[in-house]
Amino acid sequence: MPRKSPFIRHRFPREIILCVVRWYLRYPLSYQDVADLLAERGVAVDRSTVYRWVQKFSPELTKRTEKHLRRASVDWHMDETYIRVGGKWRYLWRAVDANGQMVDFRLTARRDAKAAKAFLNRAIERVRLHRPVTICTDKAPAYRRVIREINHRYDPHFDSSRHIDRKWRNNLIESDHAAMKRIPGSRQSFRSLRSAIATLSGIETVRTIKRGHLYNKHPGVRGEIEFISQLFEAA
Repeated sequence: MPRKSPFIRHRFPREIILCVVRWYLRYPLSYQDVADLLAERGVAVDRSTVYRWVQKFSPELTKRTEKHLRRASVDWHMDETYIRVGGKWRYLWRAVDANGQMVDFRLTARRDAKAAKAFLNRAIERVRLHRPVTICTDKAPAYRRVIREINHRYDPHFDSSRHIDRKWRNNLIESDHAAMKRIPGSRQSFRSLRSAIATLSGIETVRTIKRGHLYNKHPGVRGEIEFISQLFEAA
């Protein structure tokens, strides 16, 4: 059965909507900035419309990109950072592999062992075919306990995932945090967890596309535009 088009009942063409969403997720622009860039090109779009498009098409972009992702390596770097949501600081858990490819992310209200365990379990489930051989973190004690529990669940007699807690070894993900947060950094805080998760999902996906952690993508900005366009061609 053919997939239902997400562009039904939108009066703007597919190309304009995808261009707007890609601009917002790739560059440090506000909704008004994107609306102004379109106005310079003779296209009148309200910033609230830009917001609705980003919220609707970011998760769809992430879902359609999944099957094109390269397989993550078995060496992971895991850490958490802070994002402001609804006027409060929330914890953004992120994991990347040794090549800087995004493994998964999770937004939570608390930074504790329960949140770390839920995030790591979901990340392992997402890659499906394998578990990490090494997991590099900072020295937070919750990580060691969580990794030990996950190892025991899979094999009580063998630590299949080795924990490395030397802080200097985790510079890869800390620098990746900074690069990712530059995209939404100049904007206001997210209004809600739902809008934050949708937007962050799109930002992470566009960064993955930009870095070329995919099959069948040509290099450069033109390659990004072509890849995203092809994802929605069936629509």
